[in-house]
Amino acid sequence: MSLCTYENVTNNHEAGPLDRVGRQFQVWFTRWRQRDELTHWSDRDLHDVGLSWSDVVREAEKPFWRA
Repeated sequence: MSLCTYENVTNNHEAGPLDRVGRQFQVWFTRWRQRDELTHWSDRDLHDVGLSWSDVVREAEKPFWRA
């Protein structure tokens, strides 16, 4: 049985252009999804994490490509 895990494996190959594009699309999709989810939170949820509705609106109005 091998004790080798993913974290112990080193990738010595540089990511190709398609890999980089795919990762960028993943980042954009994640941002869009998280911002959309934030707009559905309740007042109590927002209060628990210290956000106001103006914070949510400001974040939700950002385009997906902006961090």
